[in-house]
Amino acid sequence: MKLKVISIGGNKIDDIDVSEKIFSLKPNKQLIQSVIDWQLNHFKPRTAKTKQRGEIRGSTSKIYAQKGTGGARHSSRKAPIFVGGGVAHGPKGAVYKVNKLNKKVKKLGLHQVLSQKCKLKSLFVVEDFKIEIKKTKEFNDFLKKFNLLNSLIISDKESKNKINKSAKNIPNLKIIDHEGANAYDILKYKNVIFTTTSIKSFQEKASKWNFIT
Repeated sequence: MKLKVISIGGNKIDDIDVSEKIFSLKPNKQLIQSVIDWQLNHFKPRTAKTKQRGEIRGSTSKIYAQKGTGGARHSSRKAPIFVGGGVAHGPKGAVYKVNKLNKKVKKLGLHQVLSQKCKLKSLFVVEDFKIEIKKTKEFNDFLKKFNLLNSLIISDKESKNKINKSAKNIPNLKIIDHEGANAYDILKYKNVIFTTTSIKSFQEKASKWNFIT
């Protein structure tokens, strides 16, 4: 399977071979959804914690007599209705359960969303950026020329350093290293752009996983 390589300078570049076992898979919606749910559960760790009435320090003695006061019955000042008491039904910190996901399922979900982008013709490969692009306008014009607005750029580290300055103020654009490629970001953005080095490194790494033969 071949993908056309885009050049920022407009020069003609040979196509690049990509693995059909990574970029031509049939998507499984249930599997992809489980991967996305797993990612969303890990974006913001549930660490908020409030004290229940049993965790408040203080006396447990009855605050006043059970009868004869004309008021409601109360036990201790640690009850949630009193200032300084415990919190009823508050967050309990790390007791929340986050479903675990097999590593193979995560990788397979990643490959399936990439395959879907390739099927929709929203997957692109751009030549490595060898010269630093300092002006935002120059990089934005490149994106407009190839209709690549709203894109996720999966870049090698050298190319990332060359475009990071010019790309950081462009809306709906995100740059990540190929090691950080994930299903959520790929689905979030309309287009996915690999650099030639990053797609080669990504495929090389993927070939070492057991389910890619």
